[in-house]
Amino acid sequence: MAVANWTALPVLDISRLEAGPAEREKFLAELRRTTHDLGFFYLTGHGIDPELIRRLLALSRRFFGLPEADKLEIEMINSPHFRGYNRVGMERTRGKADWREQIDIGAERTALGSDPGRPIWTRLQGPNQWPSALPELKETVLQYQAAAAQLAIRLVRAFALVLGQDEHIFDPLFETNPHQLIKIIRYPGRDQTEDDQGVGSHKDGGFVTILLQDVQEGLEVEYDGNWIGAPPVPGTFVINIGELLEMASNGYLRATVHRGITPPAGTDRLSIGYFFSARLDASIPLLKLPPELAKEQRGLTRDKLNPLFYEVGKNLMKSRLRSHPDVAQRHHSDLLQSGDL
Repeated sequence: MAVANWTALPVLDISRLEAGPAEREKFLAELRRTTHDLGFFYLTGHGIDPELIRRLLALSRRFFGLPEADKLEIEMINSPHFRGYNRVGMERTRGKADWREQIDIGAERTALGSDPGRPIWTRLQGPNQWPSALPELKETVLQYQAAAAQLAIRLVRAFALVLGQDEHIFDPLFETNPHQLIKIIRYPGRDQTEDDQGVGSHKDGGFVTILLQDVQEGLEVEYDGNWIGAPPVPGTFVINIGELLEMASNGYLRATVHRGITPPAGTDRLSIGYFFSARLDASIPLLKLPPELAKEQRGLTRDKLNPLFYEVGKNLMKSRLRSHPDVAQRHHSDLLQSGDL
């Protein structure tokens, strides 16, 4: 496969999958090249209602405009499941504060408890926290979550085809209770922060990320030692490969490092990330790729600050403990002491 000299994210139209055999094969070839080499792209033809997107962005703005007491009503420190609101600087990436405020929202499920005998993954399942000052947020977010999940499944099945597999090979990992996370994020301007780390350099931990950007740019993608800007493009999402697909393909698909830069003084940036993963009790298989793809497998990235685990729940809990040390200390100190993560 020839390596491209990427200077911008390509735009791919997922509706081409249903545009006849010839167009479908052309799309999959472009998707294979992009996800092997860059791991990031803009997506059009996704079919998610633009009115739902508009409503979600408007309600997100309203939430961040609430008095601090209303936001702190759902502060994440109250949730052992890492759900709720974080003040600016409370989340960390590679040990440094991220200058953003945000709400983390997962699938609405019953808590399973944190008894010592239970598997680690059970601690990540539980209810969300919703702001009483903005009750309409819940319905809209859950509608968007459902729509994003369907798009994520279409993407994961396309990635399976890219890898020369049956398109349903990953289905058993997400058919029941896939792990989902929505992060509604506001990055304040440079005049309100201590440095330009909106969110530090990192990879995402699931199958695939679907990022909705508002109007202010700030996302950057690492490629060949340089940073590629990914400014908002109306009508698109930014899509990127997560660690689970890098592991399943032994590095054929690239989970790419990216970061968020603090916006200029006097502005702010709004983005909404949807992270789709396998069910928490699953383990990721190592796929046998066709010979022409297997020869281009790179193996897994080795990073002592970010070890990779094929057990889905363990891999996700690792990231949560590192990102939210206050929640980890209050609710999961035993895991910190064990040294396993």
